[in-house]
Order: sequence, then structure tokens, then C-alpha cells
Amino acid sequence: MRHRPPGKTRFSAYFGNHLRVSMTSLSRLYAQPIASLMTALVIAIALALPVGLYIALDNVGQLSSDWDGSTQISLFLHTHVEERTAQKLMQRLEKHKNIKKIELIGKEKGLEQFREISGFGDALKYLNSNPLPIVLVVHPQFNNNQPDRTSHLVKELGKNKLVELAQLDVQWVKRLYTFLEIANRVILGLSTMLAIAVLLIIGNTIRLDIQNRREEIEVSKLIGASDAFIRRPFLYTGIWYGAMGGALAWIITQISLLFMANPIHKLALLYHSDFRLSGLGVENTLLLILFSCLLGLVGSWIAVSRHLKEIEPS
Repeated sequence: MRHRPPGKTRFSAYFGNHLRVSMTSLSRLYAQPIASLMTALVIAIALALPVGLYIALDNVGQLSSDWDGSTQISLFLHTHVEERTAQKLMQRLEKHKNIKKIELIGKEKGLEQFREISGFGDALKYLNSNPLPIVLVVHPQFNNNQPDRTSHLVKELGKNKLVELAQLDVQWVKRLYTFLEIANRVILGLSTMLAIAVLLIIGNTIRLDIQNRREEIEVSKLIGASDAFIRRPFLYTGIWYGAMGGALAWIITQISLLFMANPIHKLALLYHSDFRLSGLGVENTLLLILFSCLLGLVGSWIAVSRHLKEIEPS
């Protein structure tokens, strides 16, 4: 009676076999460095394009979220409203659940700001009285990508009897986030098409590898090797192609970021911003490589499953 080896021994043998096959597949790629590198570069370029667009959109989103005043509501009070009354109104509004904070701009401060911005400083000297009202600058609790909720808050605050005008320019915010939504969908569609292209590239490469090793496969089938055993090295070859393509795609995007970082930072400084380009980060980099490995596995599986059945020992 045959005794089955313990589960730990079987697992070690199974893991050891996969490790040996994966290293053998990697050594085959290493034996043909130029051909392997060219294939990996094609995969990397196909992956780098959507990754680069994703990074660009992510940086635009971060930049827009840092812009001050993008979701500020200006409440222009009636000119007869005194500062003490405005202070009481501000204290009441600060308790509103959808308001983060409020700033009060008095008549004198408002006139000073208008004098600096408008360029009519000399003309304002001839005014008998200050015509500007007290202004409450409201910072909503919402994010910048919620312009509809902010518009609703503007209407609510504008109904107050002390408020003559509640103003918020959210049209550009809506346009920006509509553009970002469209761009995200474009990137999703482009990524899908390029992922299919990567599958075709890896599948065609594995198909050629299968044809080159046709005699080896026939001999393996003659001695009783299973399809799973024959399929395994080709699957690992696809995974290695995916891993190399993902790593090269990350390198390409990092080089592009380094190339663009300094000019963009100089441009940001002109607008008094300390904005700097940010890359993928560790988590997204790992996701990129894992996704490219998955594409390699799927592409090689499709190619092997299709072409392995056509090879039978004569």
C-alpha cells in the first residue's frame, strides 16, 4: 500500500516545482535579451500612456482642490446693516451644519481691498461716504466637486433678510469637474483598448514560442506529460513579460515626471503656489505591476489554450 507524503511535503514539492519552472522561464528570456527587452518595451509603452494620463488628471484634481476661494460664498449685506448686527448673523451662521467657517469683511477693509485691486484709489478719495456693504465670506463644508450642493446653500443663505446678494461663481467648477469626468472615461476606454493590445502582444509572443518549441512539446506529450505541466512554463513567461512591461512603464512615467517637474514648479511659483507633480506612489505602482502581470498571465493562457491543442505527437 502506497503512503501519501504529508501535506507539508506535498506543498513544498508543489511550491518548489513552480519556483523552478518560473526561474527556468526567466532564464529563457535572459538568454534572448534583445528580443525579450523589445517585447517588454512595447508592453511598457502601451501601459505608460494611460498611466501618464491618469497621473496628469490626478495632479489636476489635487491642484484644483488646493485653489482657495473655489467654493467661497460671498454674502453682501444691505448697506444699512451695522457691523454689530453682521457679527450676530455670522455667529448664527457658524452653527450651520454645512458651513465650515465664516470671515467678516467690514466696510473699511472692503474699501481698502477695492482700492488696491481696482486701481481707482485717487477717485475714491472724493467719495463722501463708503458705499460698500459688509461682506460675509462663507466657506462651505462641501468638497469642491459638489457644486450643486453648494448652489443650494447659496440659495438658502440668500433668503436671509439681512443679505442683499449671495454670490458664488460655480460655473467654472462645474466645467472643470465635468471635464475631469469626461477625461476619466476617455482614459478608461483607452486603457481597455491598450490592455487588449497588451493581451494580443503577449499572446502572439507566446504563440511564436510554442511554435519554436513544438518538437519539445510533442516529446513531452509522448512521455505522458499533462497539458497543465506543458502549459506552466508558458504561463510564467507571460507573467515575466507582464512584470517587466509594468516595471518599464513605471520607469518611463518617472522619467517623464522628472523631465516635466522643474518647468511646472517654476510655472506654479509664478502663481504663488508651491505645487509639485506627484507620481504613482508605492500602492499604485504595485497595482500597476500586478495588473501587468495579470495581463501577461491572461494573454499567455489564451495563447497556450488555443495552440496547445493543435500540437499532437505523430
